[in-house]
Amino acid sequence: MTNIKIGKNVIETLTSGMYEDARFVYREYVQNSADQIDKAVEIGILKNRQEGEIHITIDYENKEITFEDNATGIKSDEVYSVLGNIALSEKDRTKDKGFRGIGRLGGLGYCDELIFETSFINEDVKSIMTWDARSLQSKLNDPHLKIEAAALVESVISINTAKTEKDNHYFKITMKNVNNDDLLNYKEIEEYLSMVAPVPFSSHFIFKHKIYEYIKKLGLNIDEYHLFINTNQLFKAYSSAIYDKHNKNNKKRIDEIFDIDFIKITNNSNELLAWGWYGISQFKKQIPNYYNPDRGIRLRKGNIQIGSERALNKLHKELRGNFYFIGEIYAVHPELIPNSRRDYFNENKTCKIFNEKLKEFFYTKLYKLYYDANTIKNSLKKINNALKLEKEFNQKASNVGFTDKSEHKKMSEQLEKSKKEAQKGENQLQKFKEKSERDETLKKVYDKYIKDTGKKIIENIENAENNKLFYRTNKLSKLSKKEQKFLSKIFSIIQTVLTPDLAEDLIKKIEEEFK
Repeated sequence: MTNIKIGKNVIETLTSGMYEDARFVYREYVQNSADQIDKAVEIGILKNRQEGEIHITIDYENKEITFEDNATGIKSDEVYSVLGNIALSEKDRTKDKGFRGIGRLGGLGYCDELIFETSFINEDVKSIMTWDARSLQSKLNDPHLKIEAAALVESVISINTAKTEKDNHYFKITMKNVNNDDLLNYKEIEEYLSMVAPVPFSSHFIFKHKIYEYIKKLGLNIDEYHLFINTNQLFKAYSSAIYDKHNKNNKKRIDEIFDIDFIKITNNSNELLAWGWYGISQFKKQIPNYYNPDRGIRLRKGNIQIGSERALNKLHKELRGNFYFIGEIYAVHPELIPNSRRDYFNENKTCKIFNEKLKEFFYTKLYKLYYDANTIKNSLKKINNALKLEKEFNQKASNVGFTDKSEHKKMSEQLEKSKKEAQKGENQLQKFKEKSERDETLKKVYDKYIKDTGKKIIENIENAENNKLFYRTNKLSKLSKKEQKFLSKIFSIIQTVLTPDLAEDLIKKIEEEFK
């Protein structure tokens, strides 16, 4: 029987070839550190997760990135097998965040040298394994070089040891001469990890305690770790403010998250598959991409984001539906296993049930929520338009004056039409008021919209007799009745030809001349 051989190209697939986004390197190394911190707590090296730290240093000037944790480290006699072997991880895929044994290779496609340095507690030696990534890429790109994957790996790694203190325990990764600018962009990486990494909520996020109280009732917790980038601790980027782009350099607040609600997903045996939370706003519009890094309901396992902010788009009734919300879905069932690309879960029976239950929730709850909110908004808009026209009409009738009979007639017709639309809006709001009594979440949105409104729409329009109408030119006492009538025609022509703003400015100038 011929022995099976694995060619060198598999190494390329397991490094830069597997992921579309180079930033996955950060996620892979952070999740490995998080797993080792948990293991350090389990075997007593650390008292709790709070003692564990993950430090990332991005040195743009020297094109270098380092990752370091104070977890278990690796025993000196296991370094070569643990770090040299590929896809032979002994981690438990039902518990550990990283378990395939390929994540550490991620940096090979983006630097000239990848260095692993580690020390295990009570050992006075540190081990340093160096991968010659530049040589690796050269050999991968050489079409004439026929070599098996294992032999290729052995040809580009070297290992050395040095003395260290016995109480040291750490694992450090150094990427030298990084060739991807995205990986060296501190602000971009900070924003990326603030939504992807398993870090705590910011103290500024006012709903964090409500989330913690909810999961406490479920008997769960959220895996959170102390992660630092260039010495600054990182927190999730969730905020209660929703912004839009105001101009090139500024933003404006357009909505706010004023409350949150929760979701619990179970299978037919009442086993918990996932839980989550989502923000409640007035849903005035789809949350813009500008200035809102937290937009979208994110999928997480072990508090690490699965895929991008678009991972759950496919389960919404509309693709845009996900971006009316902020929030998180935390998968907890052991059979919801991230796939090798970590952009979703492996397909199995549990994943199918999860998809069906979550899709049903998005269709029957969230879609209706932002759709109903939009109807409430438009109903109020109709009422406000009528009130605005009423105010303008009354000002014309009592103070400013109409330009001529045709303007009075036109405004009367507009106001009458606006009244009918406003009445439709009132009727629609009454329906939603009744509906909101049966839907607690909708009631929150309805009450928020109605809070500052209490005005009544107009009931009557005073249809003054034409000969009693107050015209703008009536104020121009220097002019005779005949001249006033003539000037009214001039004003009418001006309003026909020019834009409303320009017409008003010109009419005011003329009025000043004849007062």
